[in-house]
Amino acid sequence: MPLTSLRVDAQRLSASVQSLGEIGSYLDEPSGLRGVNRLALTAEDAKARRQIMSWMEELELEVSVDPIGNVYGKLAGSRDLAPLLIGSHIDSVPSGGIFDGSLGVLSGLEIVRVLREAKRTPERPLVISFFTEEEGCRFGTDMLGSAVATGRIELAQAYALTDRDGITVEQALEAIGFLGTASAPKPHAFLELHIEQGPVLLRGEHEVGLVTGVQAIRWQELEIQGRSAHAGTTPTYLRRDAGLAAARINVSLRDMCTSGDYGEMRATVGRNQFHPGRVNVIPSGCSLTVDVRNLDDEAMGRAAADLEVLYLKLEAEEGVIIERRVTAETRTVRFDEGIRTRMARVASDLGLDAHELVSGAGHDAQEWASVCPAGVVFATGENEGISHNPREFSTVAQCEAAANVLLQVALELLEA
Repeated sequence: MPLTSLRVDAQRLSASVQSLGEIGSYLDEPSGLRGVNRLALTAEDAKARRQIMSWMEELELEVSVDPIGNVYGKLAGSRDLAPLLIGSHIDSVPSGGIFDGSLGVLSGLEIVRVLREAKRTPERPLVISFFTEEEGCRFGTDMLGSAVATGRIELAQAYALTDRDGITVEQALEAIGFLGTASAPKPHAFLELHIEQGPVLLRGEHEVGLVTGVQAIRWQELEIQGRSAHAGTTPTYLRRDAGLAAARINVSLRDMCTSGDYGEMRATVGRNQFHPGRVNVIPSGCSLTVDVRNLDDEAMGRAAADLEVLYLKLEAEEGVIIERRVTAETRTVRFDEGIRTRMARVASDLGLDAHELVSGAGHDAQEWASVCPAGVVFATGENEGISHNPREFSTVAQCEAAANVLLQVALELLEA
């Protein structure tokens, strides 16, 4: 199918990204840059939600909210068909940048603006969406909103999740006024634009990324119980040091990653808190998280089994108790080949250098891939593609390139 003459307004898209980035912004003093701290279902998140909903209403979209707080803005089509769904997220990690998730949502709204200006009504309805707690930073489960909408996680299970202060998801939704009642759409297809969050595209001088799939992800929360004692008087052989057990877990994870026994495994201890946390007291406890990722489901399974063996070994050798629970677990996902083929053709016709790659990060699209054809296009990022950091940055041209691929593929799917 030949390209249309329609293109996104790159400066307008950039202005909307910058405007949304002011909500929840903070000054990162070491770098002098402004980052975003917009945890899911906080006051900052609520303000950003209402800002986007006001933009949806300005575009005369039909706005609705489902029971997990996902927001949908619907542009009616000329026929009563299953809609094309375009979406991402607007919640951030505490140390976030302004592009992660937001660029995808705002690129969707930009497509609506382009259609409005062209006075073009698509055959198929178009729904622009953003999903609750994609990051998983507050309630411990990533892609939560889209996982509920697509049926992988039961609503009651999601409502019962708590943050560190004991606030449940349901309570947080009610507090900010986003405990909705609408049904999630049943889409014809799902598209997402996202920043790469890595260095591959920039190093290869590629202008856009065509995502083939997402690697498997497994999160655990561990509570290690030892025994506090005097740091100076307790002999080494009598210690039950929770901090030492935590350190051995971290080192073992690195050894597993570099051994080659588990393929291309990546592992991170993102949170590690000692109790009571005093210079002269052997830690009686340690709370930590373990994030393991792998391109191969079988290798991921072996890693999970071997970690269980490690925990039992540490309990015996260090005299500690390790309580653990899995807070998130997703298998590898392959995105629709037909959509990726469309993206490749469109990128070529636009004169863009496109590169296929697997995403190391999870995305809402992986949940929607279970119910409809789904595809993801990546925008290249500067600063080695860094993300979850105030230095996260994609240029106007980089955003424009990915958004125009999204636009042209969306136009095709809206008539399919």
